[in-house]
Amino acid sequence: MNKSELISSMAETSGLTKTDTAKALDAFIASVSSALKSGSDIRLVGFGTFSVSKRSATTAVNPQTKQPIKVPARKVAKFKAGKALQEVVNSSKK
Repeated sequence: MNKSELISSMAETSGLTKTDTAKALDAFIASVSSALKSGSDIRLVGFGTFSVSKRSATTAVNPQTKQPIKVPARKVAKFKAGKALQEVVNSSKK
């Protein structure tokens, strides 16, 4: 599902117009991005948790040249599904 399909699905489910739904989705994405950038976690009970994790610097190997490459430390965004979402995904009913 891409963004436009998600907007259509959300609009159909919520009864909002596609324009309003697109604004709401964009606001959600901006809010999540802003919170993660500031180092905050976002917990949506039953759905999941968005968080930021620190990855330490490491050394990798270029498979073509076999030369070592230094990979710098960085932050990565993570999502952990909540219990209710896991149950929906793993249920046998559609």
